[in-house]
Amino acid sequence: MKLLFKRHCSCLSHFNPRNTKTPSAKESQIRHLCKSGSLPDAFEVLNSIDSGEITVKPILYASLLQTCVKSLSFRPGLQIHAHVVKSGLETDRFVGNSLLALYFKLGSNILETRRVFDHLIVKDVISWTSMVTGYVRAGKPGKAIEFFWDMIGFGIEPNGFTLSAMIKACSELQDLRLGRCFHAVVSRRGFDSNHVIVSSLIDMYGRNYVLEDAKQVFDELLEPDAICWTSVISAMTRNDSFEKALALFYSMQRNAGLFPDGFTFGTVLTACGNMGRLKQGIEVHSKVITCGLVGNVVVESSLVDMYGKCGSVDAARSIFDRMTVKNSVSWSALLGVYCQNGQFESVVKLFRTMEKDDLYSLGTVLRACAGLAAVRQGKEVHCQYVRRGGWRDVIVESALVDLYAKCGCIDFAHSIFIQMPVRNLITWNSMICGFAQNGRGGEAIGLFEEMIEKGIKPDYISFVGVLFACSHSGLVDQGRRYFDLMTAEYGIKAGIEHYNCMVDLLGRAGLLEEAENLIENADYRGESSLWAVLLGACTTCTNSTTAERIAEKMMNLEPDCHLSYVLLANVYRAVGRWNDALKIRKLMKDRGVKKMPGKSWIETNGNLDPNFGADHLNVSGETHLLSVGNIG
Repeated sequence: MKLLFKRHCSCLSHFNPRNTKTPSAKESQIRHLCKSGSLPDAFEVLNSIDSGEITVKPILYASLLQTCVKSLSFRPGLQIHAHVVKSGLETDRFVGNSLLALYFKLGSNILETRRVFDHLIVKDVISWTSMVTGYVRAGKPGKAIEFFWDMIGFGIEPNGFTLSAMIKACSELQDLRLGRCFHAVVSRRGFDSNHVIVSSLIDMYGRNYVLEDAKQVFDELLEPDAICWTSVISAMTRNDSFEKALALFYSMQRNAGLFPDGFTFGTVLTACGNMGRLKQGIEVHSKVITCGLVGNVVVESSLVDMYGKCGSVDAARSIFDRMTVKNSVSWSALLGVYCQNGQFESVVKLFRTMEKDDLYSLGTVLRACAGLAAVRQGKEVHCQYVRRGGWRDVIVESALVDLYAKCGCIDFAHSIFIQMPVRNLITWNSMICGFAQNGRGGEAIGLFEEMIEKGIKPDYISFVGVLFACSHSGLVDQGRRYFDLMTAEYGIKAGIEHYNCMVDLLGRAGLLEEAENLIENADYRGESSLWAVLLGACTTCTNSTTAERIAEKMMNLEPDCHLSYVLLANVYRAVGRWNDALKIRKLMKDRGVKKMPGKSWIETNGNLDPNFGADHLNVSGETHLLSVGNIG
């Protein structure tokens, strides 16, 4: 849009060539002050002359309005708007576009910008593009597309800036088909060498997870600039191709000779963090210092996030404490650090110290409350969300669904779910897993099928939820079908969580041999947790020989794991082999294997304590189990 404004300014010198009036000395002085950015001085001179003495009002007012935009001064711009209305210059094309730019760039309400647009007598491509871009920036990409079709209907030909805005709208809507259509328009009109438009195309394909097309668009550029490099690196990172993102980052410097900016570093640090590459993250940190970007709030917030994802909580906190400028993103990054590393209490404490929170931080603290099963604190955050006009943010509401489901308030979680105007995959997964974990497997499976019918593609977590539901509902045939469907139709490689669910499902059904064969043929046959699940299922059968064989495999994998001894002893007791059960206990003692004590979260006087056991329940004071009842 900066280029658009430059073009706009350049048009002013050609305004009305038939106008032979010579501007007065004070008018020339005002225009000179505008060029130098001295807005207060320009206003002082403007107020010292009578409105009737101004000979070239359109040029003067347009210059003042554009200076207001450059200096981010909305209130003075409103004063000029009053002058424009009083002078009857709203019909002037250049003044009208300058007014539109003022409201588009600095106005807080897109409706005000729309009113200015509707009152313009002459609407050119600049006017329409400003509105299209305004709707995209206001988070209304669908409205931007509607406006674009209206523009075409009025016979206005789009320019490069219009197309760039439309491609961004397609990115926001994840409308790949329409995005490809605009790509064709870009090629046909010869804009495929325009770096701004091409970077928008790369971003659009990246957001739609069509990485091959994003890379092809980039590769077709003869000399991509730093913005295009950053866009393709960002596309790689968004599509979890972190190695390729890092390779492009190094190639950008070594082969293209370009210097990364703050956004490039932010993207690369995200890649390092997601891979857990602390060493490479430190190397990138050193480049940040070398490039003089210390103090850049975007980069430093990314550093906090990177160190947190790599498990270096102290390093993340140290960088945060040294930051000279902190914004909501910085605070949210630190909250995320503690949340990702399981320090949920620290998240809640830090959240209470924040002067101003945003929706992302609310989502993070809700995840921490879910991790603590702290429904009371979660309700407090929920109230804050409602007070600030909530029920519109899909991230926060998905976190609310997850919180209430994990705290046992499954009906309330479902109530929030069905009222959500927008649901993403995380929302569906939270509800499916919530039903499954709260013993409502049939509803979990029904919701999974409904999600697929609505065209939402299930992911790794979706299948964990539905397989867990099948396991706890005893639906063996459906479990087998979903397990096969996951790989055959959706190309998702089964993970250890999926195998755990299937082994549990088959074990509960008494199909121990099938479950054992499943583990033996899996890539995770060396994972003791799978054998532990199968051994646990043996406690319900009378075949102690099978249990002995499975326990032996577990002991070979993890000799110091207490589970194999405890579960085998339970099997012996279940079939009446008491002497063998005592021998296992003695063997466990001789080998120095200790049973890990269980722990439960208990809320005492509003504080969460993980170290309470049964012997703590008689202490004085108010002590009670966490409330997981319905919201009253």
